[in-house]
Amino acid sequence: MTNKELMRRAIELSKMSVQNGGGPFGAVIACNGKIVAEGSNCVTLDCDPTAHAEVSTIRKACKALKTFDLSGCEIYTSCEPCPMCFGAIYWAHLDKIYMGNDRKDAAKIGFDDDFIYQEIALSPEQREKPSEILLRDEALEAFRMWEEKEDKTEY
Repeated sequence: MTNKELMRRAIELSKMSVQNGGGPFGAVIACNGKIVAEGSNCVTLDCDPTAHAEVSTIRKACKALKTFDLSGCEIYTSCEPCPMCFGAIYWAHLDKIYMGNDRKDAAKIGFDDDFIYQEIALSPEQREKPSEILLRDEALEAFRMWEEKEDKTEY
């Protein structure tokens, strides 16, 4: 499939999602022009705030390919990813992001992801959600264990 055909599929999934009661977002992950996985926003349908189209599609692609590393694949998403999805795309090592519209378009219909992008840039004590380090020394023990583990799978 061509890039435009793959993007049209993501857009079609976003429209189908609206018709089925979900949010207006769809995503496709492809490798060499072949669809590996596709999905749409199911936040309200699944009562899951992380069930964004991109995250759901990444999960499906990883399961289908039996790997947590999606290098060699690309994602086609009907809208610029929110910060959570953007992070997931980087953690999954997808090669490229194609998007149908951007965060300004999303903000116009009530999805103001830009607020979260701005919060990330602030130091924890300046963010709207209070943050506090608690039991750091105890929490560092898991990090020490990871650092010393010789048979770990790095990711």
